[in-house]
Amino acid sequence: MLCHTYGRGKDQHIMVPGWPYSVVVALETGRHSWTAPLDAVRLAPGDDAASVTARQIRDVVDRLIRAGQWHPGDPEILLVADAGYDGPRLAHMLADLPIIVLVRMRSDRVLRRPAPAPSPGTMGRPRRHGDEFAFGDPDTWGEPDITIETTTRLYGPALIRAWDRLHPRLTHRIAWAGHDGNLPILEGTVIRLQVERLPSGAIPKPVWLWHSHTSLPHTEVDLAWQAFLRRFDIEHTFRMLKQTLGWTTPKLRSPDAADRWTWLLLTAYTQLRLARELTADLRRPWEKPRPSQRLSPSRIRRGFRNLRPQLASPARVPKPSRPGPGRPAGTPNHQPAPHHDVHTVTSPNRQKPSHNKKTKPSNPQPRKPG
Repeated sequence: MLCHTYGRGKDQHIMVPGWPYSVVVALETGRHSWTAPLDAVRLAPGDDAASVTARQIRDVVDRLIRAGQWHPGDPEILLVADAGYDGPRLAHMLADLPIIVLVRMRSDRVLRRPAPAPSPGTMGRPRRHGDEFAFGDPDTWGEPDITIETTTRLYGPALIRAWDRLHPRLTHRIAWAGHDGNLPILEGTVIRLQVERLPSGAIPKPVWLWHSHTSLPHTEVDLAWQAFLRRFDIEHTFRMLKQTLGWTTPKLRSPDAADRWTWLLLTAYTQLRLARELTADLRRPWEKPRPSQRLSPSRIRRGFRNLRPQLASPARVPKPSRPGPGRPAGTPNHQPAPHHDVHTVTSPNRQKPSHNKKTKPSNPQPRKPG
């Protein structure tokens, strides 16, 4: 598929052919860049990201329960995702699991308040949706239910405001096209995080979060925005896999080889994570000293070379051998490498424009409902 990659400069984002993966990691508390990869699934052309993610999360949670990592009565599992995931839909698909969904929403979203009670003597069908709550229009916000003012180490003063019982207005289109009956009302809590500065020096933009639970107390709102900031630890894991362990270095020709290589790197990363308290810190002269429990993945990998010879290996000593003769010169290759066409995601209901009919231009600034 064509995968979106981020460039370093302005407007340097390009699309490159590759195999996209959906990765689930466990986050830890504290200031570090470690994560625990739990599962990785390759997305096929035409797959729905929300459906694949729901099946993946369900499988991971079932394995955690069977392994005894979660018991009835324990706190619910907090699922934190970025804006590329449909949070209300994930919460609806995973409603039978002990999961709390916390996702970031685009800043142009428009949600709805609860429908008001019908007035006495009103005829007709009662309203299902209340007034609009537009993220880009402060006049529609009203007074927040919870307000928190705090100071963070990296971002400076932070203002957190939360509004209870907001839901998107769903329609029988795209993901909900085959839904029978009335569409559900997926209420949640909207949290707006505004900070004063960013570590990179860029102008900070407000972050909008959607929490799948309603009537949150002050402590849960304070925990939600901090948990979302911990989500950025997964970016350090991807950087480690790509730049240090060489996830994208080999030019693999088949998706099966990509799956094997991905799981091999996740296994190697897990070995480094398990060796966090066993390796010594081989720091560079310009690096600051750190305690053993605060070493980064790259510094653990640097000291792993002294630990590996002391570990037992289940493999035997390799026997000396010579390379084979290979294919004789002049003989053609009768088993060419497989070729995979690059698929682009297009709308199945897209119609080709007719040259005989005049088409009406679309609205240059569409408003995204729901």
